[in-house]
Amino acid sequence: MEVVHLNQKQLAARWHLSEACLERWRSEGIGPKFMKLKGRVLYRQVDIEAYEESCLATSTTTSTAQASAG
Repeated sequence: MEVVHLNQKQLAARWHLSEACLERWRSEGIGPKFMKLKGRVLYRQVDIEAYEESCLATSTTTSTAQASAG
């Protein structure tokens, strides 16, 4: 199984965010896991999908209740 990686630019395009937003998230510990290799930031596809899965909600009430309970 091949491990697929996205760079910051690719992930920003996927989520329609700015690269600066992803940079800020990393500094604040928000978002998917990432790795730095020789100064390059890379995200594994599996970590991106896991993060997206963790963001799923069925309603704003459920999402808020879970955040309060957690």
